Amino acid sequence: MKLLRHGAPGAEKPGLLDADGRVRDLSGIVPDIAGETLRPAGLKALQDLDPASLPLVAGTPQQDLRLGACVGGIGKFVCIGLNYADHAEEAGMPIPPEPIIFNKWTSAVCGPNDPIQIPRDSVKTDWEVELGVVIGEPGAYIAEADAMQHVAGFCVVNDVSERDFQLNRAGTWDKGKGCDTFGPTGPWLVTPDEVADVDSLEMWLDVDGVRQQSGTTATLIFKIPHLIAYCSRFMSLQPGDVISTGTPPGVGMGQTPPRYLSGGETVSLGIAGLGEQKSPVIPWGRST
Repeated sequence: MKLLRHGAPGAEKPGLLDADGRVRDLSGIVPDIAGETLRPAGLKALQDLDPASLPLVAGTPQQDLRLGACVGGIGKFVCIGLNYADHAEEAGMPIPPEPIIFNKWTSAVCGPNDPIQIPRDSVKTDWEVELGVVIGEPGAYIAEADAMQHVAGFCVVNDVSERDFQLNRAGTWDKGKGCDTFGPTGPWLVTPDEVADVDSLEMWLDVDGVRQQSGTTATLIFKIPHLIAYCSRFMSLQPGDVISTGTPPGVGMGQTPPRYLSGGETVSLGIAGLGEQKSPVIPWGRST
């Protein structure tokens, strides 16, 4: 099942993608793709629906029908740093002995085709295609063996990053990770039954049609169950929390010379079976 949120920013409605790639409206069934809807009973109720019985939404998703972030009311946007062996090598940094955790502010969340805005004073805005894990069943101190029972689904995340803010501004990584529009999420939340092997998903990212990142979740250092169990030691995980699990090599910071976004580019990215994003890049304060 592919769940989504469609409509104008701030007024998105819940929906699902049917077998023909059309959007079916769920607003008469659930208030949002959020909270209790993401728990096992909520997902089961949606899976039992006949999509043909739901209202058809006019338009083609990601063309003339805008999609918002595929999860509404995200409570925590938790990110994992240096979690791909080949990316750690690219960055010239040792493999961490345990997961590195940082956060995006929820004001960074935007739709999969919304513009990415370059912040004021930015000199090193970068890209990162990542696998997002969406929590369904809440929990704390989750056992690794039980971790996948807490997953509502998976999605594409672009962990947009301002490297100067992140690394050179006398503080935590969070300064460079949570700027507005730095969290394009979606296009859809794909439930685990549609993901055959989360440990072998191909992922890619292009800038202006030129391939920059190409990788696979097979090179994750810390796998999904471990990340869920680990994060739950430091915070309870709630329905709708997102864990963005790290990026493969090919980020701008790792190139020689480094390459960063300045505005005017188009960033396209995707993960096999989870959909694609395509975001224009604009300077802060401008419209597309």
